[in-house]
Amino acid sequence: MSKAIRFNAFQMNTVGHQSPGLWTHARDRSDRYTDPAHWTELARLLEKGLFDAVFLADVLGVYDVYQGSLDAALAHGVQVPLNDPLALVPLMAQATTHLGFGVTCALTYEHPYTFARRLSTLDHLTGGRIGWNIVTGYLDSAARNLGLDQQLSHDERYDLADEYLDVVYKLWEKSWDDDAVVNDKVRGVYADPARVHAINHLGRYYRVPGIHLCEPSPQRTPLLYQAGTSPRGTRFAARHAEATFVSGPGKTVVKRYADDLRAAVRQAGRDGDSLVIYAQALIITGATEAQARAKHEDYLKHVDIEAALVLLSGWTGVDFSRFPLDATIDYIDSDAGRSALASFSQADPDRTWTVREAAQHIGLGGRGPVIVGDARQVADQLESWLDETGIDGFNLAFAVAHDSMADVVDHIVPELQRRGRYRTQYEQGSLRHKVFGHGPRLPESHAGRQVSITNDTAALAA
Repeated sequence: MSKAIRFNAFQMNTVGHQSPGLWTHARDRSDRYTDPAHWTELARLLEKGLFDAVFLADVLGVYDVYQGSLDAALAHGVQVPLNDPLALVPLMAQATTHLGFGVTCALTYEHPYTFARRLSTLDHLTGGRIGWNIVTGYLDSAARNLGLDQQLSHDERYDLADEYLDVVYKLWEKSWDDDAVVNDKVRGVYADPARVHAINHLGRYYRVPGIHLCEPSPQRTPLLYQAGTSPRGTRFAARHAEATFVSGPGKTVVKRYADDLRAAVRQAGRDGDSLVIYAQALIITGATEAQARAKHEDYLKHVDIEAALVLLSGWTGVDFSRFPLDATIDYIDSDAGRSALASFSQADPDRTWTVREAAQHIGLGGRGPVIVGDARQVADQLESWLDETGIDGFNLAFAVAHDSMADVVDHIVPELQRRGRYRTQYEQGSLRHKVFGHGPRLPESHAGRQVSITNDTAALAA
C-alpha cells in the first residue's frame, strides 16, 4: 500500500518569505502579517486541509551580504521587518483543535534554561501541539547584534548544539518525575519535592544546576524538526531529529538528501524509516490546467530578481551582486549555508545553473520545485516525488498569501484523498500522535530519553 502524503505550511512572521517580490501582487495579503486575524484565518484554513502543522521559519539577523548592505533587503521586504514566530502560536492554537506548530528557534544565542521554559509553556497552552525546528543560525549579522564579532564556525555551532540538546533534554525529561505533581488540596501540597530533581549540568558551554521551572507538559519534549544537510548537520539530525526539512530544485538532490539522512539515522542505531522527511515545494493550481498555467505566468511577472539574489547571498554568504547574471554557479563552501548552492549545482549533473536562473527559480517558492497544473496533474507529480525520492511529504511554500494554501486545500487535498494518499481525519492527541500515530512522549530509544542527571553538586560549585 502506498504511503500517505503529508503537508506542512511553510510560513514566516514577515511580509516577504520564500517568494521575493510576490508581496506586491494585488491578491497577496502578506502585508497583514501584523494582524492577528491574518494568522487565525490561515490556521483555520490549514486545519480544514488536515495539514500536519504550520512550519514557522525565523532568522535573528538581516540579509546584508548582497552589496555589503541591508538596504536591498529593506527596500524589497526580504524577510525584514520580521516579528517573533513564537508569539503567533497561542493565537493560532486558540483558533484550532488539531493543527501543529513547528517553530524555528536558533539555539546559538539563547540560553537553554529560559528556552526550555518557553517551549514547555507553549506545549501546555497548545495541548501538546508544539514542535521545534532546531537551527544553529547562519547569519553573521545575528552574531554581531548579539555581541559577537562573527558567528561560531559551522561545525562548532553543531558541537554547541549537541550540548544544548543535552541540557534541554535533562530539563524536559528528567527534572520532574511523572508523578511529581500531586495537587493535594487537603494536605496543601502541589508538588512533591522528592520527585523534582536538579539537573546539575556542567559542560563545555553551559552550566545549569537547577530544576526545570515547568511541570511536565503533554509531550515534555516538543516534536523535533531539523533542516541541516551538511555532513555535520546530517550527523546532528541522526541523533536528534524526528522530522527533517530538505530543499532542492530536483528529485536527484532531494533523493540524495533523503538517502543520506536515513543512512545516518540507521548508523546512529535508530530506525531510519521512522524519520519523517518533508521536502520544500510550491503548488500552483486551479480548477483547470489553464487556470493554473495562467496563475503561474501571472506570478512570474512579480518575481523580483534582485530580492531573490539578496536571499541567495544571505543563504550562502556569497555576494551575488559581484557576478554577472549569466555567470554559472559553482559550489562554494561557506559557513553561512553549505547546502544552498549545492542544491543547485548538484541537483542535475547534466545542467549548469546561471545566477539568473537560480534567482528566477527561488523567486517562486524558494529552493524547492514549482508544481503547476490541475488537481490531477499536481497529484501525479506529488506521488512521483514521494515514490521516487523516499520523502514523506511536503513543506509547502506559497506564492500569494493565502490564495496558494486555499488552492491546495480546495483542489489538491480532495484529489489525494480520492486516491487514498492523504488522511481524511486527524489522529487524536499530540503533534507526535498526528505525525507518528503514537505519543505523546519521545520514543524510549531516542537520545532525549537516554540522558541522565548527576547528584555531583560539588563539581558545579567548584
